[in-house]
Amino acid sequence: MTGPVEFTSFVRQHSTVLLRAAYLLTGDRIEAEELVQDTLVRLYPNWARVAAAEVPLAYVRRSLTNNFLNGRRRRSADDLLFAEPPERGYEPDFGGRLSDRELVRRLLNDLPARQRAVLVLRFFEDLEDTEIASIIGCRRGTVRSIISRGLQQLRAETERQATSQPRQTNGNRR
Repeated sequence: MTGPVEFTSFVRQHSTVLLRAAYLLTGDRIEAEELVQDTLVRLYPNWARVAAAEVPLAYVRRSLTNNFLNGRRRRSADDLLFAEPPERGYEPDFGGRLSDRELVRRLLNDLPARQRAVLVLRFFEDLEDTEIASIIGCRRGTVRSIISRGLQQLRAETERQATSQPRQTNGNRR
């Protein structure tokens, strides 16, 4: 039987990964934190079942993704308290990384939720197509199709943005 100690250990070990995935899904730090918290609050009463899963992180990741896709983010009146709160799962953005991250965030936010979820699971969580199909509840071929359409849409939008921005020229050239 697992209890609060095992749950707390899991949260400490995996909160950064879960928060990153949630941020990429929601596009907002606060919504991501709420999504992770809501998912963990829902899973806690049945934590023995989660811990008994072959890969508990995959179980929680699937629940997180389903919560996002279903849009059932209800607020809970009960806060789950820890003796020591887990460290923040994000780091501040600096310089050049900021513009790249913002571009990726904007591009992901423009995608439909299911496409966004599949691309996040594939390229940011590094899951195989069969794992994604299991999480999303579809066939492997559907995952490949969603990835292809999503990447095509991202490429088109990136090209559109690149051609719509005026080229900067060096002021010293004549």
